[in-house]
Amino acid sequence: MPDFTKRSFEKELLDAENIPFRDIEITLNELHFVNTWLGGYNATRYGLKKLLSGHKGKIKIADVGCGGGHHLIEIAKWCRARNLEVELVGIDMKAECIQYAMEKTKAYDNIRYITSDYRLVDEQFDVINSCLFTHHLNDDQLSGYIAWSRKNSTIGVVVNDLHRHFLAYYSIKYLTKWFSHSHLVKNDACLSVLRSFKAKEWKRFDPQSEVHWNWAFRYTTLLRK
Repeated sequence: MPDFTKRSFEKELLDAENIPFRDIEITLNELHFVNTWLGGYNATRYGLKKLLSGHKGKIKIADVGCGGGHHLIEIAKWCRARNLEVELVGIDMKAECIQYAMEKTKAYDNIRYITSDYRLVDEQFDVINSCLFTHHLNDDQLSGYIAWSRKNSTIGVVVNDLHRHFLAYYSIKYLTKWFSHSHLVKNDACLSVLRSFKAKEWKRFDPQSEVHWNWAFRYTTLLRK
């Protein structure tokens, strides 16, 4: 049985260079399915509701590690339903992901993209969001991301990532075994859980963080300014 008491730092296949675009496309489509049906988008919406309660006027939101742009679409819909004017910026260092995202979001004139390592982006946002991004970072990199996010946000940060738990591990193991068509997802799904977090670990990285558990085995961590 895997050790769930501490984070794994084994590299995921998705973090490799020169992945064929078709493999990336299949993976992004499957991540969209997972986020739709297993609470990924709900965890982000929950965080935005907490941070933006009572907010009026235009809002600028960045999505770091934006992948295929699906989260940006969901955020755009959430803001529109609340009559919030929003400017959305997707940040990802993989040009293939940005290419895919631009095609998926071409109907949204309030979404733009930056192809870059987030650390090289010197721009202010009201809210910085990430989904399934922070578990790709080692502890030092995560501390750097928190510092960058706090510096570059005026309202706060939403971190949507997995809860390292044996039920999450074995559930996703068999779901991907039976239903996934992506070798990247089949390999990385369980590893993503092992690289993820316990609530108390977020407090170690940022004592002021607000950690909220969401279905299914997600933490929405808020870093308020």
